[in-house]
Amino acid sequence: MRFTAVDLGASSGRVMTADITDEKVELTEAHRFANRPVRVAGTLHWDVLGLYREILDGLRRAGPAESIGIDSWAVDYGLLDGDGRLVGNPVHYRDGRTAGLTERVDPYEVTGLQFLPFNTVNQLLCDSRDGLLDRAATLLMIPDLLAYWLTGDIGAERTNASTTGLYDVTRRDWAWDLVDRLGLPRRVLPPVTEGPAGPLRPDVAEETGYTAAVARVASHDTASAVVAVPASTPAFAYISCGTWSLVGVELPAPVLTEESRVANFTNEAGVDGTTRYLRNVMGLWILQECLRVWDSPDLGPLLAEAGRARIDTVIDPDDPSFLPPGDMPARIAAYCARTGQPAPRDRAQAVRCILQSLAHAYQRAVADATRLSGRRVEVVHLVGGGSRNELLCRLTADATGLPVVAGPVEATALGNALVQARARGLVGDLAQMRDLVRRSADVRTYEPRERRWGQ
Repeated sequence: MRFTAVDLGASSGRVMTADITDEKVELTEAHRFANRPVRVAGTLHWDVLGLYREILDGLRRAGPAESIGIDSWAVDYGLLDGDGRLVGNPVHYRDGRTAGLTERVDPYEVTGLQFLPFNTVNQLLCDSRDGLLDRAATLLMIPDLLAYWLTGDIGAERTNASTTGLYDVTRRDWAWDLVDRLGLPRRVLPPVTEGPAGPLRPDVAEETGYTAAVARVASHDTASAVVAVPASTPAFAYISCGTWSLVGVELPAPVLTEESRVANFTNEAGVDGTTRYLRNVMGLWILQECLRVWDSPDLGPLLAEAGRARIDTVIDPDDPSFLPPGDMPARIAAYCARTGQPAPRDRAQAVRCILQSLAHAYQRAVADATRLSGRRVEVVHLVGGGSRNELLCRLTADATGLPVVAGPVEATALGNALVQARARGLVGDLAQMRDLVRRSADVRTYEPRERRWGQ
């Protein structure tokens, strides 16, 4: 059977087809496109209508399928009025409107969520302050908004709902007491669901040339990626590495201790009632912004030079100065000046510094996850676009002292499609899905060498 996976990342999107049998999965890229934010009157927005147009183009190119699944980044959302129209264009999480919010408003023992200033709950407080919620009838996270435009169905898919700071991870529903305490209107939160979104609207079916159902997959891209981690035992950590890096372990229940809160770990819903216990790390965003400032040089030769470069400097990828778009090489130099470290002298040293700093952050996150959860870890699975970066994978193996299994690159699209296939009875539980990934995906193992920096 063929399934279509729409996978939206923070910097690009793709529409993939997945031909799935009981023996293997074959992914084919039908359409890939840039995801470029737009700054209007001082506010950074997602071009969500442009994304919707690209999705329709991708569906036409992909052709008929059994069903369609949509996943994207978390946190951001659209507000609809009573007639189903956008109240305002969705705001990008890198916009500065929440930068001054430094105190959490959601109790960790309820939401289990890592504090980030741009969490959904903080963005909603900004919208409430600005009067936007007075005009809103419904809040839809980005994948749910796109599914609504395709089908007319309204709902809140669980894995993305769990990232909002308004979801009770123990009760597995909206934290209504918190919603009331914050003065947010209950009406804007649709029912939390895991069921299908429904068939394409007639006008969408006519435009794409076929009819299909939109399935509710694990719509948070990390949740879909974790489905496709090719693990053979529970003793694994994962790094879903793209613009952001999500580093953690898979657990049967959340960890809501004070120690976990202080360590800034998050508990997010996974497939089959699992908990994604993880820490957000800034990821390849810093490198991406450096490449943009450097007029997009060929990354391959630059990584080869970085592999030979030597620099002991380690930056904190999660320093707030690295969050907004801008001149990242200059910000790295400024960070080095503040911390009394030598700044990179050239591009190769800058790339080396970024990648070894990420590996160092990964090591801390894996060590903290094992300590706080009690989960034993024997291997690290690094999936997503970062799995193609050999230097990053080698540095991560060296830093953690654990084997790093790199791949699959398109883990998110794979997980998206596999959840669709399960709804059609092609695969069973998570273990069976991961077994199918192991038989289908190209992966490479990096064994740890003698550490040359860091610890």
